[in-house]
Amino acid sequence: MIQQQYPSQLLEKAVQEFSKLPGIGRKTALRLVLWMLRQDDADVAGFAEAISKLKAEVKYCKVCHNVSDSDVCPICADYRRDQTTVCVVENIQDVMAIENTQQYRGLYHVLGGVISPMDGMGPADIEIDSLIKRIGEGCVNEVILALSPTMEGDTTNFYIYRKLAPTGVKVSVIARGIAVGNELEYADEVTLGRSIANRTLFDEK
Repeated sequence: MIQQQYPSQLLEKAVQEFSKLPGIGRKTALRLVLWMLRQDDADVAGFAEAISKLKAEVKYCKVCHNVSDSDVCPICADYRRDQTTVCVVENIQDVMAIENTQQYRGLYHVLGGVISPMDGMGPADIEIDSLIKRIGEGCVNEVILALSPTMEGDTTNFYIYRKLAPTGVKVSVIARGIAVGNELEYADEVTLGRSIANRTLFDEK
């Protein structure tokens, strides 16, 4: 395979950086970089500033671990939300997907991943301990496990269920309207909304 030759080391470096993005190959990275070169200086500077400021200033909610501009995210800070129900999700995209259904008015807990030995992810690598501590404070009546219906998601569900068993809190799981193996964030809003509304008690059998 012939290696791509670049007329500029600066261009090559930029392509290398863009190609580190998920789902971006070197050809797509090259198109993006060349497009950026054609933009006004102010637009490019604004793009660079937005990324830099995001990395430097974005916070993670100290309650649920969602992305936020403040120490407590707007969802956790909203007293109108149901404070007794916590929906456990894998990532921030899942929070956004569920919020788009406009059918859930409780709180969230973002794990930041799922248990996956193949990827070197164990219980200590995601926000399970903070969830157990949060439930142990006694304000939550129901925990909804809304992880993607994959082997890793099911493993994480079972682990969390067993850890929460001593607390006596109600543990439910979203209905399987989501096809097995699918990622939650790609489910359509109607299906996802129905899956939450029709959730059932977790059954470890």
